Amino acid sequence: MRLLSPQDLESKGIDFSSSQLRELISLGKFPKPVKIGLRRNAWVESEVDAWIQQLIAERDGVAA
Repeated sequence: MRLLSPQDLESKGIDFSSSQLRELISLGKFPKPVKIGLRRNAWVESEVDAWIQQLIAERDGVAA
C-alpha cells in the first residue's frame, strides 16, 4: 500500500488547490485523506486510482 502526498497527486494530474480538495472530500467526490502527522495528510493510492477510473467510466458512459 502506498500513500500519496499532495505532490504525488499532482504527478497523477490532480492539481486541485487545498480548498478545492477539502470541498470535494466533504461532498464525497474525492477519497478521504489519512492523517499522517499534525498537519500532514496523504491519500491511499489505490483509492485515488479507483476515483480516476470512475471518472473515466463516467466519461465513457459505463456504469461503475
